[in-house]
Amino acid sequence: MEQTRVSNIAAFEGQEVELRGWLYNHRSSGKLHFLQLRDGTGTIQCVVFKGDVSPEVFARCGELTQESSLLVRGLVRRDERSPLGYELGVRDVELVHLAEPYPLAPKEHGVAFLMEHRHLWLRSSRPHATLRVRSEIIKACRDFFDERGFILVDTPIFTPAACEGTSTLFEVKYFEEKAYLTQSGQLYGEAAAMAFGNIYCFGPTFRAEKSKTRRHLTEFWMIEPEMAFCDLQQDMNVAEDLVSYVVGRVLEKRREELKVLERDIDRLEKVTKPFPRITYTEAIEILRRKGTDIEWGADLGGDEETLISEEFTAPVLVHRYPRAMKAFYMKGDPEDERLALCVDMLAPEGYGEIIGGGQREDSLAELERKIAAHQLPPEAFAWYLDLRRFGSVPHAGFGMGIERVVAWLCGLHHVRETIPFPRTLYHMYP
Repeated sequence: MEQTRVSNIAAFEGQEVELRGWLYNHRSSGKLHFLQLRDGTGTIQCVVFKGDVSPEVFARCGELTQESSLLVRGLVRRDERSPLGYELGVRDVELVHLAEPYPLAPKEHGVAFLMEHRHLWLRSSRPHATLRVRSEIIKACRDFFDERGFILVDTPIFTPAACEGTSTLFEVKYFEEKAYLTQSGQLYGEAAAMAFGNIYCFGPTFRAEKSKTRRHLTEFWMIEPEMAFCDLQQDMNVAEDLVSYVVGRVLEKRREELKVLERDIDRLEKVTKPFPRITYTEAIEILRRKGTDIEWGADLGGDEETLISEEFTAPVLVHRYPRAMKAFYMKGDPEDERLALCVDMLAPEGYGEIIGGGQREDSLAELERKIAAHQLPPEAFAWYLDLRRFGSVPHAGFGMGIERVVAWLCGLHHVRETIPFPRTLYHMYP
């Protein structure tokens, strides 16, 4: 008998099948056992009637513990009361492993306890739904770029120098040299864009930020396109198209998971193009109007981003921040030397920045000056300067943090819920 997955059970109505999975829940009523079996694709009720199985099997079913692994064989039959619309009339149950008493009983547990048991918590309904949405988001991102002719380029995890600032680097010993865990694949992505035109990289990035906020992890995943012959306006268009595409895909494919998470789907359905676009200066004006005492030139923190996002139902693109607060590779605005040609996309509902990017400096002389001004080691960037020596062109790109997008689309309070095994300032287990 071939193995069947719960997600495909409707195709086998009236047929005998074998399901392989784990006991999610169990109750008994006289001559009946009701086994909730999950197999990773879904959960189905398996009804064990005393007259349909051997006495040994019926007795064994009464002794099963939560998360015991089983092979269950039986007849697929329609049941309108079931969320699936089907149940299994059991003919036989084979025990693979009798689980020890399970620490995550069906009751309320504190966050610290759940994080310590993250390897088991993944089996529960909320994280299970969250990670399915995460998987869909990642697939949608890849599909978006693949369909538009972008080439996937894998960039290094070990790097010789900083990309986003030396204060948040994780230093590691690299044989007899010093290396760092990557903060971004951007600089290498720029090199690839000069070879292929439009590329993207996708992988883990690391920031040694001593932050305890609900928006920060020390290890997170980013998808980063880089585009040759591209300016800030085109860059913002691609960012808007990507986010709109991802939201649409999640609404199309993962509504059931969003319901499990009790997400307000109406809010996501309001995320439609065109997204609002405001300058940094206009953002400061909004904040001043809302009663803050922020001055022009100050960076926007989480509280300020939330206040701005309250004005909009869709993500808002804030562009042209002061040059002084941006990385060395950002190109200056030729119309206002105080500004950089950069953009951040702020998600609605207070979820903060989900995209950061902009136009890159394409002048060799200007880039050399900026590297010196930021007191960066010129030898570490010799290869990067070559990109401006040999066929430099206007180019732009951005990075989108997967975890923050997952948090926003799932309506989660903290980004630690968005990744299978989160890494935070005080948490590296399991």
